[in-house]
Amino acid sequence: MVGKAKFFLRRVPEWEEMVLENGEERKLDAFYRFSRPHTVIGTIIGIISVSLLPVVNVGDLTPTFFMGLLKALVPSILMNIYIVGLNQLFDVEIDKVNKPYLPLASGEFSMRTGTAIVSTSLFISLGMGIISKSPPLLFALVIGGLLGTVYSVELPFLRWKRHPFLAASCILLVRALVIQLAFFVHTQKYVLRRPVVITKSLLFATVFMCFFSTGIALFKDIPDIDGDRDFGIQSFSLSLGQERVFWLCVQMLLMAYGAAIMVGASSSFLPTKFVTILGHCTLASALWLGARSIDLSSKASITWFYMFIWKLFYAEYFLIPFVR
Repeated sequence: MVGKAKFFLRRVPEWEEMVLENGEERKLDAFYRFSRPHTVIGTIIGIISVSLLPVVNVGDLTPTFFMGLLKALVPSILMNIYIVGLNQLFDVEIDKVNKPYLPLASGEFSMRTGTAIVSTSLFISLGMGIISKSPPLLFALVIGGLLGTVYSVELPFLRWKRHPFLAASCILLVRALVIQLAFFVHTQKYVLRRPVVITKSLLFATVFMCFFSTGIALFKDIPDIDGDRDFGIQSFSLSLGQERVFWLCVQMLLMAYGAAIMVGASSSFLPTKFVTILGHCTLASALWLGARSIDLSSKASITWFYMFIWKLFYAEYFLIPFVR
């Protein structure tokens, strides 16, 4: 018995270490879900893609360029975490119905922890924006933070997510306008040190993402209809019906792809013509086939398709730099 006890005592520190490691893994997993990774990935890919638009040749891809890109990426990711985290702080009860897997709704994170993450992300993001000495970068961070605040915060004249038009406007302004214009100017003028010149690729990216961001803004509420109804969020899905909004989003995105194919066909550069036409035909076909297979009575099916639209959003940013 003594020998067994000694063996057990020798094993205790290893068990404690294992429990500690598992606890850390759970915290990291909770933070991963808290950060809403699909939006962070969209921000990263979008900024990288837009930052490549002012690049004229391979010689522009210098350490200075990549440092300027990093200076834009890090505070933007932190601001993204602030925006999605703030929304969760004010949507705990709604998320218990719509998204019970989120750490605040599930109780994995306390409100104090959520507030600390959100506050720290905001202050570090704005601080890095000020230090960067790039007005367009700081502008993007401030506008993004303000729109994220008015979207979520429960105060008079705020909480814009209650109103479908205002809610969609917040997402459109950030995803379609701020990211395209601000980060293009940041790279062209404050990283590559060139005068600002509006290019065909920038105009295409801005117009296309207006359509796509509107589609995402409308579609995001389709799976959340139960919680939105219970808590007075007047989304388009509630007022118009899930099926009608679903097909409106699909048709809007198909129109955007059709316009993109026409832009590609008008290009005088053969590689651009080939990549943009083939790429957008492929994405449009995938969208149509995916939409035809969705069961609108199944929340899991609708949620899957919503995440699929985000994947199409990512893919578009790989095509945009080819538009010349």
